[in-house]
Amino acid sequence: MELAHTAAVVTGGASGLGAATAAALAARGAAVYALDLAGAIDKAADVAGVTYVETDVTDPASVRNAITAATSGGAPLRTVVSCAGIGPSARILSKRGTHDLDLYAKVVQVNLIGTFNVMTLAAEAIVATDPDTDGQRGVVVNTASIAAYDGQVGQVAYASSKGGIVGLTLPAARDLAQYGIRVCAIAPGIVDTPMLATVSDDFRAGLAAGVPFPQRLAHPSEFADLVTMIIDHDYLNGEVIRMDGALRMPPR
Repeated sequence: MELAHTAAVVTGGASGLGAATAAALAARGAAVYALDLAGAIDKAADVAGVTYVETDVTDPASVRNAITAATSGGAPLRTVVSCAGIGPSARILSKRGTHDLDLYAKVVQVNLIGTFNVMTLAAEAIVATDPDTDGQRGVVVNTASIAAYDGQVGQVAYASSKGGIVGLTLPAARDLAQYGIRVCAIAPGIVDTPMLATVSDDFRAGLAAGVPFPQRLAHPSEFADLVTMIIDHDYLNGEVIRMDGALRMPPR
């Protein structure tokens, strides 16, 4: 599917995986709308071709406003990439007591329900566009995690939310096939994002040492490269792709 002269929506687009993806799509000629919270947008770098839109992915009205902005420029909305997410750590039982139910619900609300909300409302807008010569209207790429398969101690909420992303990929692809919309997901391993900026060099080295090959953390640009590859590869649909250097996470 061609990216030039189309519109794209990237959630979590002000930093990390989302920022790298937004920049990569803009470099390919797409008009990119990077959706994120106000605090993140305030810290974002200006990137040619990227427009930042304050959005709460869990709020349907907020997402509808963002989708309206993305479709107002005249270019057909073709690409939706969901990178917005949170990953607090807590065990089911600990010295502090039981896992806070509100925290569990919040993680699922942002990571899973937020992704579903964006995909659904964006698909509604994509369907209103004319298909290309191959009958394609768009591509959705959601972000899972290897935690969906190898969730560690303290990741019960995060792993649950990302497991939901894995589970919705195939039925979503089947639901949207009749409209010419493909749906895939990427399950990254350990990526060198701002979330890791506060940890020590020794800790980062320990994380990298556990990756079979290449024995380093992944770069956000590699995630963005995989997004563009999925967009380019018209026969990829309903698939979750691990991007982890063959890493299988230990229990802790």
